[in-house]
Amino acid sequence: MDILAINCGSSSVKYQLFDWERKEIIAKGLVERVVVGGSFIVHEVPGREKYRKESECPNHTIALDLIIKTLTDPEHGVLDDISQIAAVGHRVVHGGESFTRSVMIDEHVIEAVKAVQHLAPLHNPPNIAGIEAVRAVLPDVPNVAIFDTAFHQTMPEHAFIYPLPYDWYTRYGVRRYGFHGTSHLYVSKRAAVLLGKKPKDCNLITMHIGNGVSHCAIQNGVSVDTSMGLTPLEGAVMGTRCGDIDPAIPMFMMQMENLTAKDIDSILNKKSGILGITGKYTDRRDVIENADKGDKLCKLAMEIEGYRLKKYIGTYMAVVGRLDAVVFTAGVGEMGWQLREMTLNGLESLGIKIDRARNKAAMSRKKESLITTDDSPIKVYVIPTDEELVFTEDVAAILEGTYTDHMNFEYSFARPDFEKK
Repeated sequence: MDILAINCGSSSVKYQLFDWERKEIIAKGLVERVVVGGSFIVHEVPGREKYRKESECPNHTIALDLIIKTLTDPEHGVLDDISQIAAVGHRVVHGGESFTRSVMIDEHVIEAVKAVQHLAPLHNPPNIAGIEAVRAVLPDVPNVAIFDTAFHQTMPEHAFIYPLPYDWYTRYGVRRYGFHGTSHLYVSKRAAVLLGKKPKDCNLITMHIGNGVSHCAIQNGVSVDTSMGLTPLEGAVMGTRCGDIDPAIPMFMMQMENLTAKDIDSILNKKSGILGITGKYTDRRDVIENADKGDKLCKLAMEIEGYRLKKYIGTYMAVVGRLDAVVFTAGVGEMGWQLREMTLNGLESLGIKIDRARNKAAMSRKKESLITTDDSPIKVYVIPTDEELVFTEDVAAILEGTYTDHMNFEYSFARPDFEKK
């Protein structure tokens, strides 16, 4: 059984084809510049050279058609016939309060996702477009929605309700939702394995650090708080998003600069964070390189990010109580040893003793690493995330009728004998 995972952005479609029986990735790739012009596909197959083709995709349906044609191409493809695809799993960023787990997609699900797209206007519309495109291109194939927000639906009310007029919540759904749920789920299950414990016996802080950044407080295996809120703007410093700020700043700057609400939304989401501080960079590698060359703003950006990560660790330690481990994941979390060191320095009094040599050596997208000393009361791990594997296992279990909530469903990666291929 081959399962296709689809992640539709506003101008891109990321895909991965997985052989469920052999537990192997068959192919993966990305269609870039969908809608905007100059579109192209980059297609990767293990053991082959990367394949790239220019092909205009004015909409997501044509982009999906390009993916299908590439997967079945006699020279570059991996499928003899498109009927080999048994199901498609779709990343859906925002499910509101309607979805606490992955579900088979039908008209009711599509309408429910559309009903909350005002909560994620940059993400849900392309997610819906991807679903509708697959249904048009592969009309007989079942589709499954995997929600970024589902993992965080275990948060207690006192953690997700904002101190705002309560009818904003009842009328408009204004509350904390959280995102990156599949990533936090994956690394929390892997951390439990590394600790030699069951997930229900683990208290963790998971830190997903990429261009987007979110942290999660996990108590007894479930999410009890997370840093992103109603939208992905709240929380940590990110590549282009500001994260936590004084809420009066936007109104102040709108008055000072005669900005509109649309202007300020764009600035906070696309021109702030690391880019806002440095004025040039979003990629932490560029920031580190130029900080080493003496760029004061790059050095400041690193200090601000590390300082705020440190604060979140302290905050979430107070939330979960006895802490077993902290986990770093995603691109920067997995590769950025400098940021990890800045974050963990000075936390010895809280029970975290960083091993600098181990931390510096932990620079892999494939290997799981311990970066604290052997006698550190609290462990810190670097665990490469695998959101697509969560997608695939959810889809397979739903097709097989064995799927349930993540605390009762046994993922393959939650077993001690799991080996990542």
